[in-house]
Amino acid sequence: MINMQQLLATAGGDRVDRVGVSGALSPSGRPSGVAHVSWLALLLLLATLLVEPTHGYLDDRQPVYLEAKIGSYVILDCPVDFPQDEPIPYVLHWNKDNKPVFTLYDGVLNAYETFIGRVTLLNNDILYGKASLNLTSIRESDNGWYECKVIFPNRVPNKRNNGTWFHISVLGGTLLRIPPVNQTVLEGDPAFFHCVVQNSETMFVEWFKDNVSLLEYYDLSHRSMMGPDGSLTINPTQMSDLGFFTCEVRNTANDTQSASAFLNVQYKAKVVYAPKEVYIPFGESAVLDCHFRANPPLKNLRWEKDGFLFDPYNVQGVFYNRNGSLQFDKVDDSHAGRYSCTPYNDLGTDGPSPIISVIVQRPPFFTIKPKLVYVTKMGGTVEMHCDARDRDGYHIPQITWIKKDGSLLPYGRFSVNGGNLTIEDIVESDRGIYGCQATNEAATVTADAEIMIENVSPRAPYNLTGNSTDTSITIRWAPGYIRQYLEYIIWYRLADAPEWRTLKVNNKHVLEATITNLQPAREYEFMVLCQDNYGDGMFSKAFRYFTKPTEFEQPENGLQDALLQFSQIGSPRNLYVGKVQDNLVAQWEPPELGLDQLRFYILRWWIEPQHKLHGSVETSDTRYILENLAEDEMYTFQVFALSTTNYTSGSNEYEIYVYPYRRVKVMTVGGVLILLFCLAVISTLLYMKRNRIRKLREAENVKI
Repeated sequence: MINMQQLLATAGGDRVDRVGVSGALSPSGRPSGVAHVSWLALLLLLATLLVEPTHGYLDDRQPVYLEAKIGSYVILDCPVDFPQDEPIPYVLHWNKDNKPVFTLYDGVLNAYETFIGRVTLLNNDILYGKASLNLTSIRESDNGWYECKVIFPNRVPNKRNNGTWFHISVLGGTLLRIPPVNQTVLEGDPAFFHCVVQNSETMFVEWFKDNVSLLEYYDLSHRSMMGPDGSLTINPTQMSDLGFFTCEVRNTANDTQSASAFLNVQYKAKVVYAPKEVYIPFGESAVLDCHFRANPPLKNLRWEKDGFLFDPYNVQGVFYNRNGSLQFDKVDDSHAGRYSCTPYNDLGTDGPSPIISVIVQRPPFFTIKPKLVYVTKMGGTVEMHCDARDRDGYHIPQITWIKKDGSLLPYGRFSVNGGNLTIEDIVESDRGIYGCQATNEAATVTADAEIMIENVSPRAPYNLTGNSTDTSITIRWAPGYIRQYLEYIIWYRLADAPEWRTLKVNNKHVLEATITNLQPAREYEFMVLCQDNYGDGMFSKAFRYFTKPTEFEQPENGLQDALLQFSQIGSPRNLYVGKVQDNLVAQWEPPELGLDQLRFYILRWWIEPQHKLHGSVETSDTRYILENLAEDEMYTFQVFALSTTNYTSGSNEYEIYVYPYRRVKVMTVGGVLILLFCLAVISTLLYMKRNRIRKLREAENVKI
């Protein structure tokens, strides 16, 4: 405690004896001049002692202790307390161990020394304060105390209850000392990534790009060089180098540690592909694309036609698409010509594209169309006729047949002669809608036909999709067959409920229905049943979909959980199943929306036409090697993305026939063995015959 007498002595000097503790009064009852000055000094001193903080790290603010591994990141959350909650200009200072490391002034963030390229301001993130920072690529030297200071230069006093103390403890520094840092370079300039190990004599470094060993990139590996400490230099860089680079450190005990950084290669906007000729259909809409790449993003795109600037705003029926391509609303002969495009970004342009000759072509038309319906029996044969011509009469379009549900034509049982399709030995899976496609350089036109099998129910609706609100789900489907009198009934239930409910679709020509009065944030299961005048058809495949959470739900875990609860995830894209080396591999692209909320993927496959679930697997990768598939079977594959809120979204379906390789191989090997055996027998017989002839000749010579 500070003694009051000492305070008075400090404030009033040698006048304390005359003033006393109570103070001296003038005849008017007011403090005398000397006492008045002393009390003012005392009040100023007390105010100074109360306002001035104690020196040292902790002040009167509670510090935040953080831990981070080398190569990871930390969030330094520092709020800004504006006077009267009205935003005003401020200056941000960050100090590390009492030395400045970051400064924000007039919207510009400056970093010092080893922090360059590793710090980002989070002032637009609703979860953190406006003075918060994201420090990435943590290294050993980042260990220590950090102080956030917020100053208002146009206000007195220029400080409020702002600022925070942080202490970062760097963990896991047994192998890697300095991790790589995100880099942004111009194409052609060198890029450098740190990967400094603790002991270069006992540790081995390997580099990866997008999780693939750098040695597998033939061109990139020849433009890269690794230093003695493990650091990587790429010189010169190319636009294809953009991606994540990871250094993995391994010691003699086989312990590993890795860290990643992103290489952003910027370049002038450039055209990467331009076809010599493009055919567009007369009387229909068409698009003329400019195939370019740009980093930074595209700012402008200019088209020229026949050597002159082509401005779609001055040409009726021609528009710019958002990606810069030309959209022709209705093509006519005036749209033919020689076009070129020139893309621009903030760095400029790499030049115009080569000349693209645009030719206006009449689309094909059918001279013979298949019948709408072909009725046959099991084991029968169906021949569907189709032919087409170009409208100018000079070309014959290419004619192909497809099955409209996306499955393949029956293997080994169909033939195409001209434009006619013949299917033999009809089985149940052959029923459905087929399309005859006539294609020329300008367009593709399609004529549909349906195969029905007597005494067999028509094909079920397929390709179910949906979207939802918090209390409703809208289901859409494709028809399994075409009839004048069709009705659809929706069967639905909670995914974990035993009882089904039904909803009849009143409009026979509408292929969607909205189910209302549902519970928020719940998964529902749907099936679509089709009926005609002959009775019920078959149910569609079961389809599951989530309703969205209600806007009034308030999770207990704060704002971040609230945001997560409202987030859903997009569908995995472009599912494909194909043979890679000796394995069947399913691979797909991640969803465009909500990827940060992905828990894992669920890959499922069914045996057709029974649509019996044959397998299901969970994976965090975008490819999966399929094993133990039965041969000579047709499979349907679909992959689902499952979010952290248990929302699922399904990809496209993909059908594939598993060829009987083993059976064919056994038959081939057996055939070869039989052939070899036959050759051996024939050789033996020939040898015996030759020996017999030789002996006969020798006997005749002896007689002579």
